[in-house]
Order: sequence, then structure tokens, then C-alpha cells
Amino acid sequence: MQNLVLLDWIVIFVYFGFIAYIVWWSSRQQKTAEDYFLAGRDIGWFAIGGSLFASNIGSEHIVGLAGQGASTGLAMAHWELHAWVLVMLAWVFVPYYYHSRVFTMPEFLERRFSPKARWILSLVSLVAYVFTKVSVTVYAGALVFQTLLPDAFGSPENAFWVGAVATVVLTGIYTVLGGLRAVIYTDAAQAVILLIGSIAITYFGLDKLGGWGVMKEVCRENAAGFALWRPLSDPGFPWLGVIIASPIIGLWYWCTDQYIVQRTLSAKNLTQARRGALFGGFLKLSPVLIFLVPGLMGWALHQQGIIHIPTKVLNGATVINGDQVFPTMVTTLLPAGLRGVVVAGLLAALMSSLSALFNSAASLYTVDVHEKLWPGASQEKLVRVGRTATAVVVLLGLIWIPVMPMISGGGLYQYLQSVQSYLAPPIAAVFLLGIFWRRINARGAVWGLTTGFILGMLKITIQAIFGQGKVESPAFLAAVGDFNFLYFAGVLFTLSILVVIIASLTAPPPTEDQIKGLTFATRTAKEKQETRASWNWVDVVATLVVLGGVLAMYLYFSFWLN
Repeated sequence: MQNLVLLDWIVIFVYFGFIAYIVWWSSRQQKTAEDYFLAGRDIGWFAIGGSLFASNIGSEHIVGLAGQGASTGLAMAHWELHAWVLVMLAWVFVPYYYHSRVFTMPEFLERRFSPKARWILSLVSLVAYVFTKVSVTVYAGALVFQTLLPDAFGSPENAFWVGAVATVVLTGIYTVLGGLRAVIYTDAAQAVILLIGSIAITYFGLDKLGGWGVMKEVCRENAAGFALWRPLSDPGFPWLGVIIASPIIGLWYWCTDQYIVQRTLSAKNLTQARRGALFGGFLKLSPVLIFLVPGLMGWALHQQGIIHIPTKVLNGATVINGDQVFPTMVTTLLPAGLRGVVVAGLLAALMSSLSALFNSAASLYTVDVHEKLWPGASQEKLVRVGRTATAVVVLLGLIWIPVMPMISGGGLYQYLQSVQSYLAPPIAAVFLLGIFWRRINARGAVWGLTTGFILGMLKITIQAIFGQGKVESPAFLAAVGDFNFLYFAGVLFTLSILVVIIASLTAPPPTEDQIKGLTFATRTAKEKQETRASWNWVDVVATLVVLGGVLAMYLYFSFWLN
């Protein structure tokens, strides 16, 4: 491995100087809560699409997806081919959210259902942000520091903690000062850096290996383990479980999660919001090629003896440490200068994800909690409260970091998806039923969200304690702990739907005034007209391009090792 040299550091400092300028400029634009949380609602489609992509692709994706590519092949590609879900966001969900003029997704639930539903989703989202997304993202970034700068701070362990703390604090500072405008514009710049860095890894890796054909030949040695579709007997990724769980998680993440939807709510108008989502869908076609494929490439390079990836012991067997694949390729394959670009890209990914999380968490607390408890606060006071809330999230993220070294098993990205499988189903069920069935009422939403969250948390708790190699008695709890996370997502989604429907039918239906414009069947004539006027042939062509790209990727990678 090669350490960073002067040229690499110059590139990194130039990048951060550019980010600092954007934050300084953005901080001067904050006058109202709408400026701070939704960037004044005047953002264009290009910045929205870039922000959607960069906020989604954090360091846990770059590090974790490369690791999954090396250890499980294309099994996780289904989650990275969710560009079709962004098409649903663009055409189905964005018009509802945009016409409602809401700040947050919990606020939308309040208008559709009740204040209690809003409170539940706000609290669940805040818990999820702090204890899953923030901590996992920070942990992934710290792993990068540990690999790229092992001796810079005395030891690899010191590099891990310095990298984690410094990046969280710096990201928190620029998010607090700049608000969503800083988040979106820095995200757009970071998306470009991410693409450049990952494409460079792919190019140099293929060059060292001898080309795409050589990589395919080497990967055929483990064709069953690297396949896109796995048999039902596969313990980790049976094809039926993937088909069930992946769309549920995708609909929750891309269409109902404050972390993502907030970008579309910042648009100048409905046309810009839709096109931003479609552009984000186009960018979302790339992760399989620039993050998962480099993982396959890293495995092939390791098998050929060209690079050496650190190993770890898993279930008594010595295997490649997947989370070290991408950092190892950066330090081994890239020349000086370009290595600095890629490191800047990794830091950009970490900071973009964290900044989006911090801003969304601040929005949730300020709009959904503080304004309810202390109504009538001035715009300046709300901005100060938002900044304080962001600082609290930063602190909680730092406190949670020591827990993250205990993450093990299938790798960082698989861990993240399994946790999301326990959080997403009840939220997705409530939003889908609430929009498409006017009979669903507040009682159904509250019971569905509460029951689903409790069951999901029980699964996480049981899985952490019981199962094979853990506590194996009683057998029932061990079976629950080992129950595949993909199938559990389907079970939890079905149970959540049943609870929402049954609870709704035990109470009177909502009135026409309550659901006016908030369900598919109760849109006003004006809203229908505005929606139709907001799109033309450009949007249709963009949609076909995205869907065609998804289909082409599935067709190729379903048979590429045959």
C-alpha cells in the first residue's frame, strides 16, 4: 500500500476549500425557516437530482457495496437498481407532497391522519437517524481513515477515532451554518467527485486485471456465489426474499423518508421536483457498475495475487474482509493526485450523507416537535432551534460510535439493509394505504405505525441475542433470531397492512374535508390540472430512459457469468 503524498493532500485541501466557500455563501441566505429547511423552495432539477444521488451514496455505500461485491457478488444489486422507485417518486408521490406544501413527511401524515401519527413517525425517524444511519455512515468513514492513514495518528485505531470525530464535527458545523441550501449544492458537487473517483478505480482495476473478459473468467470460479439471482435454498439472499423485501425498502426509503423526499420539496415548482427525481433515478443506475463491480474486481485481483486484501475470521473460516476492499484498491492501484481525488470523494460521500441526515433530523425536531410544544416562535428562533437540534444529533452520533466496532456478520451494507428491513415495512404500509385508499383513518395509521415499530425492534433485539452461535435456547427465540431478514420484511409489511386495515374499519371513515387533495381519489380539479400542466415529452422520455436502463442492467447481469 502507498501512503498519501503531498499532491494528494493538496487535492484534498482544494476540495475542502471549495466546500467551505459554498457553506459561507449558503449561510448568508438563511433568513426564514423555509430558507433553512427547504432552501427557499427555489432549487432546480439538476441540483435536486445530484443531491438525491449523493445523499443516498454515502461512504457506507462505497465501502460496504465494494465489500458486498467481493463477498456476495451481485446479491445486493437489487437494492442499487431502485431507479424505478424514483420514477414512482416523480410521478406518484411528489405531486401529493408538493401540493400539500409540507416541510416534513410527518407533517404530511398529520394532514392525512392525525397529530398522533405525526408524532410517532417523527420519533421513529429521529431514533432511526441517530442509531442506524448516522452511526453506520460514521463507522464506514472511520474505516476509510483507518486504511488510508494507518500511521498518521500513531496507530490505525487512533486514525479510526480521529477520522470519525473530525468528520462528524466538520460536517455538523457546515450543516448548522448552511442549512439545506448548503447540503444540496455541496451534494451536487460531491456527486461529481464520487463518480470520478469510482470510475477511476474501475478503470485502473480493469487495466491491472487485463480487462472485463478476464474479470468474468476469474469470477466464473465462484459463479454461484456471485450470481444476481440465488436459489430459494440460499441462506442469505433467496430470490423470493429479494423480490419481496427490496421493493418495500425502496418505497419507504425513496418515497416516504424525510431524508430523501426533503430534496424534492425544495424545488422551484412541480416540474423541477419531478425532473430532479428522474435525474436522480438516472444517476441511480450507476452504483452497480462503479461500486459493486469494483468489489468483484477487488476479489479477482486478490485471487490473482495482484493485490492483498486483509482477511477476517467469520464463523470459524478465514474470509476476505469485504469492508477493506475499496480502501485497499485506492491505496494500491491509484497514482498520486488521483488518489487524493478518490479520498476526497470518500470524504464527500461521508459528509454528504451526514449533512443530509443532520438537516433532516433538525427539520423533524423543529417542525414536528418544537413548533407543536411551543407554537408561535419567530422565524429566527426556529432557525436557531434547528441548528441546536443538528448539534444534538452530531453529539448523539459521536456517543454511538463506540458501539459500531461490534458490527459483524455479512458486512456493513448488509447490516444496514437488514436494519432497514425492520423499520421500513410499517411506514411504507401506512403511506401506501393512506394515499391509495380513502377509507384508511387515523386509528389505522397510529396502530399500524406503533405495532410495526415494536415488532421490528423486537426482531432486532432477539437477533442480537439469540440464534446460531449465540444463545440457542429457547429454540423458538433462536429461530426468530435466525429468520431471514428478507422474509421478515415481507411478514412485517403484511402484518402492518392488516393492522392498519382492521383498526381503520373499527372507527368512522375520515370526512371529505380531512382527505381533500390527500388521496388519489380526492385530488381537486385544480391539482389535477396543475399536475398535468407540469410535464411534457421531456419527462416521458426521461422516464423511459431510466426504466430502460434498469431493464438493460437486469438482463445483462442475470446472465453475465453463464
